[in-house]
Amino acid sequence: MMLGGYTGRFLKVDLTNEKTSVEKTNEKIAGKFIGGKGLGAKILYDSVNPNTDPFNPENLVIFASGPLTGTLAPSSARWTVITKSPLTGAFLDSHVGGFFGVEMKSTGFDCLVISGKAVNPTCLWIHNDSTDFIEAEDLWGKGCLETETKLKKRLDKNVKVASIGPAGERLVRYACITADLYRQAGRGGTGAVMGAKNLKAIAVQGERKPEYAHPQEFREATKRAIKRIKEHYFTPIRRKHGTPAWVAPVNEAALLPTRNFSTGVFEGANSISGETMRNKIVVKDGACYNCPVACWKHTRVDSGKYRVNDLDGPEYETIALMGSNCGIDSIEEIAYTNLLCDDLGLDTISTGNAIAFAMECFEKKLIGKDDVGGVELRFGNIDAQVEMVQNIAYREGLGDLLAEGVKRTAEKIGKGSERFAIHVKGMEFPGYDPRGAFGMALAYATSDRGACHERAWTVNAEIRGRLEPRYSTKGRAKFVKDIQDERAMCFSLVLCDFMPLKVKHFMDLLNSATGLNLAEDEYLKTGERIWNLTRLFNVREGMTRKDDTLPARIMEEPLPDGVAKGQMITKNRFDRMLNEYYTLRGWDENGVPTREKLKELDLTT
Repeated sequence: MMLGGYTGRFLKVDLTNEKTSVEKTNEKIAGKFIGGKGLGAKILYDSVNPNTDPFNPENLVIFASGPLTGTLAPSSARWTVITKSPLTGAFLDSHVGGFFGVEMKSTGFDCLVISGKAVNPTCLWIHNDSTDFIEAEDLWGKGCLETETKLKKRLDKNVKVASIGPAGERLVRYACITADLYRQAGRGGTGAVMGAKNLKAIAVQGERKPEYAHPQEFREATKRAIKRIKEHYFTPIRRKHGTPAWVAPVNEAALLPTRNFSTGVFEGANSISGETMRNKIVVKDGACYNCPVACWKHTRVDSGKYRVNDLDGPEYETIALMGSNCGIDSIEEIAYTNLLCDDLGLDTISTGNAIAFAMECFEKKLIGKDDVGGVELRFGNIDAQVEMVQNIAYREGLGDLLAEGVKRTAEKIGKGSERFAIHVKGMEFPGYDPRGAFGMALAYATSDRGACHERAWTVNAEIRGRLEPRYSTKGRAKFVKDIQDERAMCFSLVLCDFMPLKVKHFMDLLNSATGLNLAEDEYLKTGERIWNLTRLFNVREGMTRKDDTLPARIMEEPLPDGVAKGQMITKNRFDRMLNEYYTLRGWDENGVPTREKLKELDLTT
């Protein structure tokens, strides 16, 4: 009998031949890699040959739930997209909330494993035990919002849809997948992989409910988790302001990306803060499936040049990268570009970075008006930003180059622009300048998918005194390593990483739902196993210590303003942290897991 919490089945889809097959979920492998990130990483590692081009039909795109997806557990909406990233060439897992993942699991499948390339634009329609390949020529070229609306009219108003926009169709390397209108598998180019497969959308509808190994114990574990969430000090703040609550404190800490990470202090921060957003454009709150927090902020802009009829957002990362990083100080204008990116299928983090990089190139006269179609591509110019978003999505003019990401763009432009191309392994930075939070420097450099804040977020601990002294490397390596292992498990269960739960809550939910009996050391060791597996994937692709690094701006230019003025991550500081991190991980000096560590983790290669 299968472990509780799982459906016990995978759906394998061959787009080339329009064939499907159903396989049983391997209980032993599920116990070792859990679900979501971990199980997807295992499938990808075993199935995709080294050096496979991410746009090759042999690359997989995997939609994975976890054993807690769709259960009574709080915020059990999450699901994961796993593939080889076209932006970095590395392992990629991108996590999504909303409702699609719950509906996908209710069709009776733990994972959708999709290979091949359809001859013509295609949609997958999965409803209980049936899978149909639907022609999508009429949807090709449409935005994500129109695509979802039309599929609901065509199939059933209650279906859940995940789709790509024009950016994914044109293989923009950071194109995303949009689900439930405003939820994204945002980072690393998941939408471009779907586009390369001629897969426009997936629609799902099912009726199966999860079963638990120990129903009463699971209900009690759920109650304890919900009690913890409701009593946590930050829950009312997140409920009122959502992730934009972080704009003001991050700016005060001199970490807010401003004008392509040239500084961490934005003079217009008050105009784009969570408080301002709440007062000016929020019309109601909303929540993912079974979430007690309700951090969605439904917004509307009724006046001005750039109006928004309906949007969930913007989130903090969008405000930081499409806002302050581009010199935009209007929350209304940021909301508009957020909506535009959602519809076109663009990751707002990478898009904001790409445009900010181009703005700096323009202001430094490394590119001119002829290169940008006569646009005054300067910081703070919202008209230029809107035009560049569209140009990137449709690969027009300079947008065709920016669609490749800042790493490739800087290599093409040259002239010293590589110094301020802000990325790790080709993935653009999220919304925290690590020069004022040294732990984030290590977290970005060692993240398995490129620059990422979610694999180990040290900001709160550093700016609020949990890691002291603030401008130090002390304790950062262990802190980052421990969070990465713990988060690898959270992203494999799959539960929302915003939930303020402790390891004990996650363990109790997992064990009572599935029938596993993991002690805390086994639970965290499983997270370490998953983290090492994704490292093995990247090492197999040729990535080692040389790729665990930071841009020259971050390591050579001190912050010029604010409380962190004068701070930077020198090479000596960074190398000290990285060496300690490798030692703690049981990796060699090049960042390769040792044979002893792999044996300890029961990983074979």
